[in-house]
Formats: sequence, structure tokens, C-alpha cells
Amino acid sequence: MITWRRLAESDFPLLKQWLEEPHVARWWNHETSAEAVARDFGAAVRGEEPSEDLLILLDGSPLGLVQRVLLADYPEYVAELEPVVPVPEGAVSLDYLIGDAGQVGRGLGPAMIRAVVEATWTEIPSATCVLVPVSAANRRSWRALEKAGLRRVAEGDMEPDNPIDDRAHYLYRIDREDASGT
Repeated sequence: MITWRRLAESDFPLLKQWLEEPHVARWWNHETSAEAVARDFGAAVRGEEPSEDLLILLDGSPLGLVQRVLLADYPEYVAELEPVVPVPEGAVSLDYLIGDAGQVGRGLGPAMIRAVVEATWTEIPSATCVLVPVSAANRRSWRALEKAGLRRVAEGDMEPDNPIDDRAHYLYRIDREDASGT
């Protein structure tokens, strides 16, 4: 069963370990010192930033991380997305990772994404859609989005998380109406 809770400072050593895993580091390209993890995730943990960092659990054991943001809270991110795709009011975005490489390729990524998307409609009543950009080169990631029910709505150039990648991105979306079947 997939559940989650807000990330806590006590989770930072685990998150650091995950960010150092080759399958995560390739796409997240994140500085992994303890100071960097505290700097970059601490504000959300303390409630000083509007994003949510969710520690995803599989049968009670840590599986991964989902970052969930209301795009309106990040105008610079909206400005980067808008040349590629319209960003409706109430749009939410996700970023995600599975920490343990042994859990990759078992269908858990789509299940994790689907569970958070479904909960978004209840937990964020103003959410109208979930809109997720992903590097076109990250096939595992965009396939997980497709398997979770999101559809590709645009392709375009965006700044990559890892400078070794080109700017090509796919944008995936699911609307509240599509998710509810109405």
C-alpha cells in the first residue's frame, strides 16, 4: 500500500542517500552534501515555502519522494512553462523519485504518481489539473506518467535539470474532470 507523510528533517540523511544513487543523480543532478539537502529541502519542511515534499511509503517503508507545488506559487516556473504549454489557474506540478534502485521497474513509479494525483483533488480543492514537464530523454519518467494516466500535451524546450541533457521536454497533464470520469 502506498501512503505518504510530509518530509521531516530526520529524513534528510535518507534523502541524501537517494540523491546520490546513480539512477536518481542522473536526472535530479542535485548537490548531495548534508548542508545542500538541508538548504534545499529545509524551507518546505519548516513551512517557509509553499511546496510539499512528501516521503512516499510502500507498506510503511520509505520508497521515494514526491514534490507537489501549486504552480501559481512559483511565477518563475510558470514563465518557463508558458512558452511551451498554457498553464491554467489551479495547475499543480509534481517531481518525483524512487530512492532504492531495486524498486525501479516494478510498476511502483506509476502507482506512486497515480496515488498522489488522486489525492491532489481532495487535498488541494483549487487544483484544476496536474501538469508535469519531463526531459524527453528520461523515458522511464515519462512512461511512468503515461501509465499513471497523464497524457502528453506538448513538447518544447526548457532548461534541463542536468546540464548534460538537451532542452527537449515533454509536458504531461491530467485534468480534474478526466480523473473523476465526468
